[in-house]
Amino acid sequence: MADITTDEALVAYAFEGEEITAEHGGPVRIVIPHLYFWKSAKWLRGIELIPQDAPGFWERNGYHMYADPFKEQRFWND
Repeated sequence: MADITTDEALVAYAFEGEEITAEHGGPVRIVIPHLYFWKSAKWLRGIELIPQDAPGFWERNGYHMYADPFKEQRFWND
């Protein structure tokens, strides 16, 4: 929760006054600039709040659960 409630994180539906197209991840996307971009979801259709972190598509395929680029957390064992 802390990562998506920072002032830098956004739920974006428009860019420069235009709706975000599907080609660019629209109609809605999440941008969390302090994490690797696979944590910034495209084509958002809903948000589910769960009591603990759970691996998604990328994490089930070997990517890091948190993904801090400053700690070079790219893959599961980093």
